[in-house]
Amino acid sequence: MLGIPRRYAHFVFAVIQSGMTSAIAAAIASSPMWSEGHFSSHWLKSWLAAWFVMVPIVLTAAPAIRAVAIKLTRETG
Repeated sequence: MLGIPRRYAHFVFAVIQSGMTSAIAAAIASSPMWSEGHFSSHWLKSWLAAWFVMVPIVLTAAPAIRAVAIKLTRETG
């Protein structure tokens, strides 16, 4: 484990979540390049650009989304 203090969990979450989401979206957007043999380079460029844009958005939006999700759901029991 990296030993990152728990108070930074929000930032770690944002990096992981935005990385995964942008990687999948970039792969879908790059799929037409597969037949041309340019998938990997196109995907990597697209993913990095999307990730750099998404990290601050996730950092900003995640608390609001979490609050809305809590309001839309209820405890069971």
